[in-house]
Amino acid sequence: QVQLVESGGGLVQPGGSLRLSCTASGSIFSINVMAWYRQAPGKQRDLVARIISGGSTDYTDSVKGRFTISRDNAKNTVYLQMNSLKPEDTAVYYCRADNYGRIWWGQGTQVTVSS
Repeated sequence: QVQLVESGGGLVQPGGSLRLSCTASGSIFSINVMAWYRQAPGKQRDLVARIISGGSTDYTDSVKGRFTISRDNAKNTVYLQMNSLKPEDTAVYYCRADNYGRIWWGQGTQVTVSS
């Protein structure tokens, strides 16, 4: 069983930056895919970025060049560095672990981009 706890959300002005953290209760070294999703009010939960165990990454088009996902297996933590934030980035951000079909979610952290 893996428990995921997100942190780092908050209120930021457009153009600002935030770094989200997702810390697992157990080792993430063997977990195949770690990802960040987000859900805006009234919308479905969508993939933002993912990182495979070998280090390769994928991003949704709207965040390419602005967001960076990384993982620190020694700290059992995945990060999402978010730069040049826009109001449309406002959402609850969720961490997800996927180990060949076994899936775990965190509780989410709110990110609000507003002046």
